[in-house]
Amino acid sequence: MPNKILKRYFLNYSILIPYLILNVVGLIMIYSSTSYMKAISGENSAKIVITQAVFFVVSLILMLIIYKTKIDFLKNTALIKILFVVGITLLVTTLIFGAAINGSKGWLRFGPVSIQPAEYFKFLIPWFLANEFSKRQHKIKNKEFVAFCMPLFMILMVIALVVLMPDLGNAVILTLLLIVLLSISGISYRWTVIFAPVFILGSFFFNQVILAFKGKFVPSYVYSRFQAFANPFAKGILQDQGHQLANSYYAIYNGGWFGRGLGNSIEKKGYLPEAHTDFIFPVVVEELGVLVSLLILGLLIYLITRILLVGIRATKPFNSIIALGVGGMMFIQLFINLGGVIGLIPSTGVTFPFLSQGGNSILVLSVSIALVLNISADESRTNYQLYHSQYAQND
Repeated sequence: MPNKILKRYFLNYSILIPYLILNVVGLIMIYSSTSYMKAISGENSAKIVITQAVFFVVSLILMLIIYKTKIDFLKNTALIKILFVVGITLLVTTLIFGAAINGSKGWLRFGPVSIQPAEYFKFLIPWFLANEFSKRQHKIKNKEFVAFCMPLFMILMVIALVVLMPDLGNAVILTLLLIVLLSISGISYRWTVIFAPVFILGSFFFNQVILAFKGKFVPSYVYSRFQAFANPFAKGILQDQGHQLANSYYAIYNGGWFGRGLGNSIEKKGYLPEAHTDFIFPVVVEELGVLVSLLILGLLIYLITRILLVGIRATKPFNSIIALGVGGMMFIQLFINLGGVIGLIPSTGVTFPFLSQGGNSILVLSVSIALVLNISADESRTNYQLYHSQYAQND
């Protein structure tokens, strides 16, 4: 089979096509949710969507580079550790010199560009642990838990730095991601059974402590989000902390089954703060309706499922851990965002994958998808070679 045909065969279109569709939908919804406010303020109504489109193009270039990179290079321990150390250095620098936005000192500004280092650990942690755990499979199977010590220490240090910012949304994602990666590393299922309930009970206890002590031990903006979560319509809360969640409900209610039409959202006209970032999904529901929103959500879940299937079917530990880690990360982020906008959990400022505006977010998701596409191609190539070698022997 010619090489060009083989390359086409190895490319996983069931991942690439949903990725492209979701990004196009995201660009449309970012323009729809920002153009009105930009226009009435006298700015270019397409300013934000143009910036997002530039990041999307850069993301496609990065994806192509990563997809073309040999899998052996991606397993280079020195490269992975250098990137991880650079990431930690950026976290520390951000903690000291970073710009505070909405109470969180999580951004480093370089002129017009802002970098959010915590975001990049969403793919660095699966990549790092995939490399570490794949080399330690023998020790893991023999229950030599010392094999976990060094990798765990580094991940916990990252999470601690993110908490100190404080960026609780990303801290929760990274903690849950760590639990997922430990669960699929080959460690005994008994440890997984312990991790999940401890985290759930700990989260519930944390929630109750914050409300009981009226936020004395956490930043005020964190306490306000827990108050809004408890009852956004309460007297004195609706006009302040509960304003965003209440208007999220109004947007979803306004949309109904079929929506008000693209561009016709009421809530985006100054009523729903940050309508183009973490609260973009209520605008999608208001303009396109519940039915179309469910289709978009279904496409995202389909994409996540296809990524998880790559990990489940992978024959190599490194490939399996990365794919399952990326799929797990995307599902966790989706759950936390949706949970926040419908009041299932406190709002954490986590973006909706692919739809929300955010250059760092689209870069991280795109690099993660590119790693999975490379892994999928590597597995397909291995299976193809194995099949033909067996065919040649039988012949």
